[in-house]
Amino acid sequence: MIPSDVLLVALLGFVVVTALATAAARTLLATLVAFAAYSLGLAMVWVFFRAPDVALTEAAVGAGVTTALFLLVVRRATDPETGRLPEAPAERMRPASFAVAGLVTVGLLLTVPALPAVGAADSPAFGAVTEFYLADTVDRGIDNAVTAVLVVYRGFDTFGEIAVVFAAAVAVLAVLGRETVV
Repeated sequence: MIPSDVLLVALLGFVVVTALATAAARTLLATLVAFAAYSLGLAMVWVFFRAPDVALTEAAVGAGVTTALFLLVVRRATDPETGRLPEAPAERMRPASFAVAGLVTVGLLLTVPALPAVGAADSPAFGAVTEFYLADTVDRGIDNAVTAVLVVYRGFDTFGEIAVVFAAAVAVLAVLGRETVV
């Protein structure tokens, strides 16, 4: 194994361990810490795959904002007199849930050998469609190819992403208690 393969296996192992720790944690605080570590592990995986924009988003949103919001919710849900969270009914994990999660994981892992190598020149990302996007971007008079793809070719998808960000902003304001009713 080359060192980059060892690093990838270690990162993926870390992600799996933190995911299991998140699912198996007994306290809410332990769950939040494990979830934040999981998000940071995923961010490191994205850095390994040379996707720094996705890595920064995962680190900021997954580990940063989401963890902060969860902590705010925990703080608001804590009883001021006792300083404790309300007791939740104890639930056990169902074996069927583990079986379904295991089957999905195995199914996804079976597709990994079909993926092209990272940065391979013969991967679909470097095919004829790339040349079309670059040429069409110039024909449309757009200077930035990434902007052209986001606006022209993925406009509806980008609109959906904007709607999700808006809904998240509204949820943050609601959690912080700063929503206004008109």
